Amino acid sequence: MLRISRQDYERVRQHGEETYPHECCGALLGQFREDGVRVVTATARCGNTRTDSAHNRYNIDPRELVRIQREGRERGEDIVGFYHSHPDHPARWSATDLAEAHWFGCSYVITAVEKGKAAVTNSFLLEGSDEEEKRLVDEEVRVEGQD
Repeated sequence: MLRISRQDYERVRQHGEETYPHECCGALLGQFREDGVRVVTATARCGNTRTDSAHNRYNIDPRELVRIQREGRERGEDIVGFYHSHPDHPARWSATDLAEAHWFGCSYVITAVEKGKAAVTNSFLLEGSDEEEKRLVDEEVRVEGQD
């Protein structure tokens, strides 16, 4: 399960609206609980470095990811997941999303942005022990706080 505050949930969705018709991307920081729950305590927007097909692909510069990870650890946070948007496409993972997912045990959040407006947001957990066995499975998202 992924637990996220209403504020961070809305930040993720708003980011998708702002970058439409291109995909947005970012990292989710927080804690891994012993019961398997990932608790998001902060979001970090990232630049989509894809220049060839930013409307249906994303890439996070590894240097940006290292910086986010370092700054998070200074605050006692780990990267617990990633997010991106699917402009005018369902909030389901694609074969490319699976192929490019490498952080086992992390959540991968996808927001469908339809005609510029955030619609459905889903999360998927990357399971498996290696690249050949990896799989994304549906994950419950618990949005907490004020509606």
